[in-house]
Amino acid sequence: MKAMPVHIFRIIGHWEAVSFILLMGIAMPLKRIWDMPLAVTYVGWAHGVLFVLYAIALYFAMEAKQWSIGKAFMLFVAALVPFGPYIADRWIKPEDEKLAAGN
Repeated sequence: MKAMPVHIFRIIGHWEAVSFILLMGIAMPLKRIWDMPLAVTYVGWAHGVLFVLYAIALYFAMEAKQWSIGKAFMLFVAALVPFGPYIADRWIKPEDEKLAAGN
């Protein structure tokens, strides 16, 4: 059962990364270049919710796997960088797959 929080964390991380890329790559240019601020309102709101869910899921994964504060900090910082959660996912994916396989 220890694999479930890590798996959920990975899924939320994926969607958090997608929302961040959409926010920076589509919504912000729409606001700044074409004066369409509503895109940032909705995508920004969704990204904010996903970021909070990412932090909560990180806490539960950290507790379940007994990750160090340093590892948790690096995974948190990854959410602040575009494509960061994808890099973090590559770091924790082997661990998640090992647990899912029952090893």
